Amino acid sequence: MKYLQNTSTDPHFNMAFDEFCLEQLKADEPVFYLWQNRPSVIIGLNQSAYAEVNLPFLQEKGIKLARRVTGGGAVYHDLQNLNYTITGRIRDLEKEYPAYVETMVNALRSLGVPAQLSGRNDILVEGRKCSGYAKRMSRDRLMIHGTLMYDVDIDTLTRALSVPGSKLSAAGISSVRSRVANLKDYLPQFPDIQSFRNALQDLLSDGDGEIFLTPEQSATISSYADSKFRTWEWNFGHSPAAAFRIRKKFPCGTIEAAFSLRSGRMTGLRFSGDFLGNLPPERIEKALEGCRYTREDLLAILRKEPVENCFDRLSDNMLAAFLLDA
Repeated sequence: MKYLQNTSTDPHFNMAFDEFCLEQLKADEPVFYLWQNRPSVIIGLNQSAYAEVNLPFLQEKGIKLARRVTGGGAVYHDLQNLNYTITGRIRDLEKEYPAYVETMVNALRSLGVPAQLSGRNDILVEGRKCSGYAKRMSRDRLMIHGTLMYDVDIDTLTRALSVPGSKLSAAGISSVRSRVANLKDYLPQFPDIQSFRNALQDLLSDGDGEIFLTPEQSATISSYADSKFRTWEWNFGHSPAAAFRIRKKFPCGTIEAAFSLRSGRMTGLRFSGDFLGNLPPERIEKALEGCRYTREDLLAILRKEPVENCFDRLSDNMLAAFLLDA
């Protein structure tokens, strides 16, 4: 296969790169490229950012959130994770899809990794997951992209994807370690991920050579990244509906809040509990209807409302932090 070079480590640019190559790259034969992201969590097209990701941890550590254009689950990337994308024309999805993935599995085997396909979208090594992949069609074209865990920070991965009730949260780090594999352990011939990347690129291209994007095409990708993939509307607003119920004790008493998020906006907020206040909280409930679920937007509204009259000794900052704990 011919290959492209993508040296960006910006997750939003790289999501745009994928969509551009699927939608607009005109090539008669399959094309692949390898790429890496700086620390980030990439969620699937149909996932809720609020329900699948430990957002406070991401904010604390400066980990980016990005939404991709394919389905599947949330994944953690860092610079010790190598990603691959293969795009090409397709006439028979069920026939061509496994062949694309098998190409990657065979390349890993040729490097000494005992890789095998498993389930609907996993590559395993000795029973442990080292790769997940996803797909998307556009007209007569197909894109397959996936991860290859080379030496990923498992502790950070686990914390970034652990939310109350999730599989990772219930399992714990030691359990996650037993279920995933870093390829570095099977590739002693490579001193680092860049050496592995170079060898894999040589194997997959098999001498077919490189193709190049024009400056205009690169500019289009940057425009996609800015207008779509970096936006709150795409990464958070695109989230499907999710329901939350939170409860916490404050000096005014216990407050329970129940609400839903639809397209990243609060709806149906109701407060209950044994808290004390001079006014009922209905005014705040109504004020926050349709509010974007961000600290900035919550505070912009709460600063105009009688928070301390509804909840004794509770500031607007405290109420916003409570609601964002969902």
